[in-house]
Amino acid sequence: QVQVMESGGGLVQPGGSLTLSCAVSGSGFSIKYIGWYRQAPGKRDWNLVAEISGGGNANYGDSVKGRFTISIDNAKNTMYLQMRNLKPEETDVYYCNALAQDAVRTGTYWGQGTQVTVSS
Repeated sequence: QVQVMESGGGLVQPGGSLTLSCAVSGSGFSIKYIGWYRQAPGKRDWNLVAEISGGGNANYGDSVKGRFTISIDNAKNTMYLQMRNLKPEETDVYYCNALAQDAVRTGTYWGQGTQVTVSS
């Protein structure tokens, strides 16, 4: 059973930095894609913050390009998101999603979310 665990959220002042981590556990799997998402208020849509493939190809939401950096450590099955120059409007719960493949199936797995609060 693949499980996703986020960490690193917290309170930061505007203009500050924070690093989120997302660790994927289980056995016999490989990460195809893993990323961070925010849920649009009152909607079921998910907004991409950043995602990265197991091969290291990264995509970013338009609003975070140049400020956020996503990376992956395949040996640890852990992904990191360095967030710089954070803005108050980026206060939200950030969810990690992993697309993982094992011998039987390819599935998508969500973490419980980690709160990021940008406030003075």
